[in-house]
Amino acid sequence: MSSNAETATMPAWLVWMLATACGLIVANIYYTQPLVGPIAESLSLSPAAAGLIVTMTQVGYGVGLLLIVPLGDLIENRRLVISVILLAAVALVGALFARQATLFLTAALFVGFGSVAVQILVPYAAHLAPAARRGQVVGTVMSGLMLGIMLARPVASALTEAFGWQAVFVLSSLLMVVLSLVLARVMPQRRPTAALGYGGLLLSMGRLVRTTPILRRRALYQAFLFAAFSVFWTAVPLLLASPVYGFSQGDIALFGLAGVAGAVAAPIAGRLADRGLTRPATVTAMLIASGAFLLTLIAEPGTALAVALLVVAAVVLDFGVSANVVLGQRAIYSLGDSYRGRLNGLYMATFFTGGAIGSALGGWSQAHGGWGLTGWIGAALPLLALLYFLTELAFGVPEPLWMEGGEAEAGAGR
Repeated sequence: MSSNAETATMPAWLVWMLATACGLIVANIYYTQPLVGPIAESLSLSPAAAGLIVTMTQVGYGVGLLLIVPLGDLIENRRLVISVILLAAVALVGALFARQATLFLTAALFVGFGSVAVQILVPYAAHLAPAARRGQVVGTVMSGLMLGIMLARPVASALTEAFGWQAVFVLSSLLMVVLSLVLARVMPQRRPTAALGYGGLLLSMGRLVRTTPILRRRALYQAFLFAAFSVFWTAVPLLLASPVYGFSQGDIALFGLAGVAGAVAAPIAGRLADRGLTRPATVTAMLIASGAFLLTLIAEPGTALAVALLVVAAVVLDFGVSANVVLGQRAIYSLGDSYRGRLNGLYMATFFTGGAIGSALGGWSQAHGGWGLTGWIGAALPLLALLYFLTELAFGVPEPLWMEGGEAEAGAGR
C-alpha cells in the first residue's frame, strides 16, 4: 500500500493508531525520571552521577533528532520507523539486563536514540492527511504524544512500586516489539523524492535554519514554553515532597496525572490553525501558560487552596504548551513536503534544548528561592516568547498558510 500527499485519504482509525504509537514510543524517554533513585541504588551509582540516568536518554534523543529524523526525507518512512522502534526495543532489553552503570547508561543513550521514531511519525501523518484536515490530524497525533509524556511518570512509579523498576523495561520492550509488528501491517508506504544523499541532507539543515524565518520563530516560541513546562514539572515534585506539603512518592505520581487533561489542547489547536487562527491561538497559548504560574502564587504554601491551584496550573500550563507545539508544527509543515523531516528535526531539537535548560533552571530556582522564585521565572518565560512573537508584524513575517509542492518550497525562505 502506498500513498502521497496529493492523493492520500486518512481514515480515523489510522490517525488514532499513529497517536497511540507516538504515546507509547515517547514514554520511553520519561519512564526513568521518577525512577532515578531505585535504578541508581541498584547500579551503585553515586547521587552525583544519578542524574546521568535521565541525561543519557535525553542526549540520545537530541542526537537522534538531528541525525535520524531528517532521514524521513530520504528513506521509505515505514521501514525507517520500524527499524528505529526495534533499535529502541533492543536498547530497553539492554537496560533491563545491565548490571553495571556504564552498560545501563549506554543502553539509555540508545533508548533515547530509538525513541525519535515518534518524530518521524508526526510529519508522516502530515504527509498522509488531506490539506484541509492536516492541522487536525497533526493535533490528534500530537495529543497521543503528549499523553505519553504525561502518563509515563505515574505509570513508571506505579509499576516500580508493585514489581520493581525492571518491570517498566520488560513492559516497554514488549510494547515496542508488538508496535513494530502492528505498524508493519497498517502503515502505508511513503517514498520520499529527495535527490540529496545523507551528507547533503544534513548540510541542507543549516540552510533551512538561515532561510526559514517561520521555522526559527516557531522553534524559539516553543523553546520558551517548553522551558516553562520543564521548570514546572522539575520543581513541583521537589515542592510537594518538602515538609511544607509532605507528599509521598505515590501522592506525587497521582498529582502527575493532573496534566493529562491538558493534552486535549492538541487537536483543538490543530482545528484552529486549519481555520486560519494560528496567530490569535498562539497569543492565547502564551498568555495562559504564563498565567498558570501566576495562579500558584496566590495562596499560602501548604494549604488546600495552594494544592488546588497547583492542580489547575498543571492542567492550564500543559494545555498551553500542547496547543503551541501543534501550532508550530502546523506552521512549519506548510513550508514544503519534501523537507518536513528536516524541519521537524530542527524544530524539535530547538525546543528540546529549551526544555533541558528549563529543567536545570527549575531545580536551581527551587533550591535557591523556593516556589516564589520558581513561579516568577516560569511566568516570565512565556511572556518573553510573547514579546518575540509581537515582532512578527514589525518584521513582516508572513502568516503561516498551507501550501503544496513547488509553491510551498518557493515560499520557505520568505
